[in-house]
Amino acid sequence: MNISTRFPVAVHTLILLSISQPGTATSDMIASSVNTNPVVIRRITGMLGRAGLVEARAGIAGARLKKPLAEITLLEVYKAVNAVGEGGLFAVHESPNPNCEVGRNIQAAMNPIFISAQRAMEQILEQTTVADVAGDISQLEGIVLPDFFAPISR
Repeated sequence: MNISTRFPVAVHTLILLSISQPGTATSDMIASSVNTNPVVIRRITGMLGRAGLVEARAGIAGARLKKPLAEITLLEVYKAVNAVGEGGLFAVHESPNPNCEVGRNIQAAMNPIFISAQRAMEQILEQTTVADVAGDISQLEGIVLPDFFAPISR
């Protein structure tokens, strides 16, 4: 199972909200940057809003951050957008042959490994902020934006 693209799109959205002028970060503008439909952005923004990361009101142009990027961990975003479906990041095929020694034991052998791997990934996400990602983007672009990590005051 893959992590849903909602996760990187949500991070993308949060960074755009942090660097956009008030009222300009509309779902159309963000969708243009992400290269998706504005409805997808509105859905993700709603999820981020329910998680307390952004404030967005229907019919009013532009959402806004509720806290600085440096205070938003990637784990918060990951959880906010339900990045992984039911059952976790990894899955073992559901119906292995019970008459085969490998088939009847593969799930029991692999599940502890998958649980440990998911925990390790989540620990890294918990230690990394959206500001860290924004900083990496800034560095890759060779730009310095003075208020890159702070929400724009409204």
